Amino acid sequence: MKTIKRYCRLYRVLVSQFFKVILQSKVDFLIGLVGFLLTQVMGIVFLYLVFGQIPNLKGWTLEQLIFIYGFAQISRGIDHLFTDNLWRVSYWMVIDGDFDRYMLRPMNVFFQVICEKLQPDALGELLVGIILVASSVSKGILAVDAVHVLLFIVSVIAGAVIYTSVKLFFTSIAFWVKQSGPFLQVAYEMAEFAKYPTEIYAKGIRFIITWVIPFAFVAYLPASYFLMGRGALETIGVECGIAVVFWIIAYSLFQYGTTKYESAGN
Repeated sequence: MKTIKRYCRLYRVLVSQFFKVILQSKVDFLIGLVGFLLTQVMGIVFLYLVFGQIPNLKGWTLEQLIFIYGFAQISRGIDHLFTDNLWRVSYWMVIDGDFDRYMLRPMNVFFQVICEKLQPDALGELLVGIILVASSVSKGILAVDAVHVLLFIVSVIAGAVIYTSVKLFFTSIAFWVKQSGPFLQVAYEMAEFAKYPTEIYAKGIRFIITWVIPFAFVAYLPASYFLMGRGALETIGVECGIAVVFWIIAYSLFQYGTTKYESAGN
């Protein structure tokens, strides 16, 4: 219990420092935020262009696709905000020996990695996701009550865990190959597939994003509960189960990888 309280106290310090940095560099923050917002807006424009030519996509309406798109953005934004430092580990911290400082401190290594940096650009991702979901809900495409809100929150968190698990898994490969950034980049590009229903993809892609890199469980599966009335257990329940399993696999690999870490000076 004392350890948990200590980590919570340290994380509160990190968050407070994060907001201080934002306040001290407002211009840089706003430029990054606007740039990220524009990137996300282009994805929405693409959807509108597609639906300007067809009435639906494999039975899914524009409002439903916007809901799935926003759903995925919120989960990805949470992951992006809190675990972006894993990219630095995958690309250069292991190969350059910068990872040494994490190993020398008497503290959980993963906690140190995520505590070192929060990514303010992710606030734009979260904002876009929330606006898209709210816009879809305002069109009356799904019922809104206390149960739906609770399950939505649970699902968004589970989706963020899946994103983080994929990132952590491929980051951990760096302990053996020294630089796993390119592998992580390829895997994370697959996250774009999470923003749309799996029915629109070829069988090979559906298999990869379902059972290899499980981005299909981030938004599409839980969205089918909210939009199509599928059971909560077979949708959000499965999503949570997948999140737990992949987190255990990824975190175990990371922990094992730290025991194999060799400083650049060795």
